[in-house]
Amino acid sequence: MGIKNNIAYFTNELAPRGCRLIAVSKTQPVEKIQEGYDAGHRAFGENKVQELVSKYESSLPRDVEWHLIGHLQRNKVKYVAPFVSLIHSVDSERLLEEINKQGEKCGRIISCLAQIFIAKEETKFGFDENEFLNLISSDAVLSMRHIRIDGLMGMGTLTDNLDQVRTEFKKLKIFFEQVKSLPRPENVTMKHLSMGMSSDYKIAVEEGSTMVRIGTAIFGDRLPRID
Repeated sequence: MGIKNNIAYFTNELAPRGCRLIAVSKTQPVEKIQEGYDAGHRAFGENKVQELVSKYESSLPRDVEWHLIGHLQRNKVKYVAPFVSLIHSVDSERLLEEINKQGEKCGRIISCLAQIFIAKEETKFGFDENEFLNLISSDAVLSMRHIRIDGLMGMGTLTDNLDQVRTEFKKLKIFFEQVKSLPRPENVTMKHLSMGMSSDYKIAVEEGSTMVRIGTAIFGDRLPRID
């Protein structure tokens, strides 16, 4: 199956479940992204700032919706702030402050997801639940006029134990609903729950994901990155 058929397959599978497809195009050439675009898809995910900026500045159409899904360093926020549609990976208050600062410079409100640590892996990033609850119950977020926290993101443990992954996703969904039920600053909307990738998206959708990040199952194997 080609890229067009892969996108159609996932879109048709996900849409009835109220889940949106983010086509992860990291390491893939712009020609493959253009194929996805020509198939009617608009939302593409990248995990490296330099590659994201390069693709934004390429010949790709301007209405591509760029999602940053990888770990973001504060000193690189300024490069994506003018155009990024959604940052999935906000994992600290300091990063949120920098996004707000750069959003103010650009004159735009930047949509973000708070990454919650759910995996049993030291290499993963994210707020723990109490940290995030403390953040949104303080005045800090409300004072950030150029960011909007539109939901949560989580990455399951990289394991063959799918019961463990399901438990992690289930826990994040419960927390998502808890946050939705609480009084929140007006710029914390909780519209999206981003969880699930090529290997575990079916479990994520079953557990309530509204946004999945799928790359290899659409574009094929990742190409070697040239830094």
